[in-house]
Amino acid sequence: MPSMTTTLRTLAASLLLAGGAMAQTVPEGTRLVVGDQSELIRNLLAASGEDEKITSELELPNFAGGPAILEAMRAGALDLAYVGDTPPIQARASGTLLPIVVSVSREKSEYILTSRPGLKIDDLADLRGKRVSYIEGSGRQVFLIEALNRAGLTLDDVTPVPLRVADLPDAIRTGSVDVAVLQEPHVTRLTKQIGAAAVSDPRERELLPGTWYIYARPEALADPAKHAAIGEFLAAATRAAGWSNEHREEWGKEYYTDFQRIPAEDTAAILASQSLMEFQTSAEAIPHHQRLIDTLAQAGELPEAFDAKGSFSSDFDAVIEAER
Repeated sequence: MPSMTTTLRTLAASLLLAGGAMAQTVPEGTRLVVGDQSELIRNLLAASGEDEKITSELELPNFAGGPAILEAMRAGALDLAYVGDTPPIQARASGTLLPIVVSVSREKSEYILTSRPGLKIDDLADLRGKRVSYIEGSGRQVFLIEALNRAGLTLDDVTPVPLRVADLPDAIRTGSVDVAVLQEPHVTRLTKQIGAAAVSDPRERELLPGTWYIYARPEALADPAKHAAIGEFLAAATRAAGWSNEHREEWGKEYYTDFQRIPAEDTAAILASQSLMEFQTSAEAIPHHQRLIDTLAQAGELPEAFDAKGSFSSDFDAVIEAER
């Protein structure tokens, strides 16, 4: 027999799908501003056709990295934002609680440790003494710390080089750093163009699952109109992610080949390196988030560890369960 919680969630999901919950109706003229990165969300919604189902006045300004998004959120310029796994932790540690409304996970991380031309790293222990890009408050931060942990190293064993996200590819290109934590399509591009190389230690690709979050400004959650718009947006984003999983080649052509101008053969390599996107409820996401918090705290990057449960809003769990 299903539990009372399961029954209530099923009922809530049914009401949402049927349009029977008046509180979920998005009032005409409701404006929702969602911070995007690499125009991923914009392209995902457009390619899947889900953008046509959104009734709010949706705006998707593009940002380069979590720190810039956090500043915009603090200034009240955003209602939601798509960020990596570390920005919500750093924001909360600094006294700004931005509740996570959904977690998106891939079995393998999208981050890849990449070395400059002329430097080949076959073992994570070879990171010792290297100049390594280090972006505080970015999802790259915890990935690098975990890589060092696996090799028995700490941040004190490398020379951190502070850079902006947009500067990382050129830093590898010019050799101003030895290693950078990059994402595709930059790894494929730099490998082909200048002979950069992904770290070949097989453990590097198994360090952490790929995780990113959508977090919300508390004032937006408290506004009934925006709350309804957030639910509608998350439903569309969840369906769009499912579409991309089922239409990988079409999605790759739309986003990488056509939008980012990546050659078709490179797009194929990018898709081969990616796991499927899975939208998770708060209950499903909390254990991994706690691991990230504990990793940062143990590395001295947080004043202290805290309970991951307090970082999430479960308001839209029924939406995620109904649409994925």
